[in-house]
Amino acid sequence: MPDTEFSNDTPEADTPRGVLVHSAGPAESARLAATLRSAANAVAALAPGVTVEVVVQGPGVGLLVTGSTLGKPIGEAIGQGIRILACRNSLRSADLTPGQLLAGVGSVPAAIAHLATRQWEGWAYIRL
Repeated sequence: MPDTEFSNDTPEADTPRGVLVHSAGPAESARLAATLRSAANAVAALAPGVTVEVVVQGPGVGLLVTGSTLGKPIGEAIGQGIRILACRNSLRSADLTPGQLLAGVGSVPAAIAHLATRQWEGWAYIRL
């Protein structure tokens, strides 16, 4: 049997990994609130230092802006160390800008590219 060479493209053991929670779909405050609770549960249950990111794509980005009814739960999630990121393509589609996001909410140029990159880095992907 011939020797077969292969590439082990798995991330190194010391590469920081995390949990990537993808929120896509309609702008439903109850749905995003549930996603934030699930992210908080992950922070509480996983090893200290595991990063949790919630990436919001689609019309739901409108729930991340100043004046949102979810301002308090979003602030609490950020206080727990959860990174909340809005897709800038989705913001543009909703006629919003990153400057309108609640304090502490970040953005990524394209959710799809961020999701792919994190998965290539070995992050766990969860869609809620």
